[in-house]
Amino acid sequence: MTLSRRSFLRLAGLVAAGATLSACAPVYSRLAGDGKPLAGWPPLAPGDFLALSRMTFGPRVEERLRVAEIGLSAWIEEQLAHETIDDQAVQWRLANFDTLSMSATELADWSEDLFDGVDQESVPRELQRATLIRQVYSRRQLYEVMVEFWSDHFNISVEKGDCFFLKTVDDRGVIRPHALGTFRDLLWASAHSPAMLVYLDNQVNHAGAPNENYARELMELHTLGVHGGYTQTDVQELARCLTGWTVKDAFWRGDFTFNVDQHDTQAKTVLGMTITPEGQGEAERVIEILAAHPSTARFIAAKLIRRFIADDPPPDLVEKASAAFTQSGGDLSAVLRVILLDGLTAAQPRIKRPINFIASALRLLNGHTDAGNALRDYLARMGQIPFAWPTPDGYPDRSGPWSGNLIPRWQFALALTRNEINGTQINLPEILQASGAATPSGMIDQLSWLTLGTPLPAPASDGLIAALRSAGAPGDDLPAIITAGLVASPAFQWR
Repeated sequence: MTLSRRSFLRLAGLVAAGATLSACAPVYSRLAGDGKPLAGWPPLAPGDFLALSRMTFGPRVEERLRVAEIGLSAWIEEQLAHETIDDQAVQWRLANFDTLSMSATELADWSEDLFDGVDQESVPRELQRATLIRQVYSRRQLYEVMVEFWSDHFNISVEKGDCFFLKTVDDRGVIRPHALGTFRDLLWASAHSPAMLVYLDNQVNHAGAPNENYARELMELHTLGVHGGYTQTDVQELARCLTGWTVKDAFWRGDFTFNVDQHDTQAKTVLGMTITPEGQGEAERVIEILAAHPSTARFIAAKLIRRFIADDPPPDLVEKASAAFTQSGGDLSAVLRVILLDGLTAAQPRIKRPINFIASALRLLNGHTDAGNALRDYLARMGQIPFAWPTPDGYPDRSGPWSGNLIPRWQFALALTRNEINGTQINLPEILQASGAATPSGMIDQLSWLTLGTPLPAPASDGLIAALRSAGAPGDDLPAIITAGLVASPAFQWR
């Protein structure tokens, strides 16, 4: 006899109630990524599990082993050199994702031909699936974390106009090539991105009828920050510089173009500097100025620290990181090196965003997924479908907005452990067999090591065993009940 869903959730709640410990304790595990048992290995230093949780979408056992072998600093250097990391496990999973390599024109034609009319679902759905697959399976974890960061920073919603196919090109040509490069190159690529120009209405920015949307967000969200020292007049003048920056809508649809006939040819003044008439070069000169501006260095440093360290970035770390930004010419690896090596020891617990929650559960439980519609539906219920945030500020990066709406997370934990999500599966018997756990206490111990990076204290573990027995939980359901409770627990929700 198996438990009802109500009883299952009640017992999972008992497990979750006991799993409130910090996930910052030393880590030990006997499970390898290939599911085979391992001899004992040295525990990670205190705080390293939390550090790995910030720099990955969930630290698999092989990543913990690597850190135990070479140290956290050396692991960070390996991850910063992401192009040297073999990622074939991701590439073969994406081999049949045809739209990822198509040009904007091909994507537009493909969408319109698919059902004899524009299909605004198929192209972004493939991009969303590819994004989740990369987050779950890529060995270039820090790189994928940075791809997500910049996708939020230069947010583009696939639900606006032609962005439903242009974002695929932006992801491939703007975000992914420059995620660990220089900020200047990333900003330059974004400014010339048809997806960005359409999303922020610059394709209708004409001389005599300027549209200020992109100019404003370029300063407020992409570079200087709201307190970065610019004025409304600067926004208006930059908008004039950007007149004529548009997107082709006929031949070579979706390509960037500069329309000189729509450009304001008069001189402009931006941030106190005179911009002489030179067509497309006017806005490009301002972009260079913005990329190297001290306010940009501080703004980007603070945002990166917020993502990796704390909701309220420590001022001294902001100063160090912004100095590294300026001295290195915006080299993002140099900035990250300062933030991660100097700041992770002071990292504060933060609630996982939905994508981090789902990806970490799949990674830590060695899950297999096609990242299809069933998984996307859970992300929708939790509020974070990739590339669907409607406003230019990107998905919230603080804990507050994600601290509610936890019921879908419980539902996901239950469905995952029972293998009720189409296209997604975990193998708990294989995990337990590899760990050697055969008793309830052994299951709790090994599964908490695996998911939380530390065991439950003995009193909590003993209390849970007693509660499970008194509730009459069937033995076959115990691994799923325990795992669901751990995944739904406060300790797993926070990283």
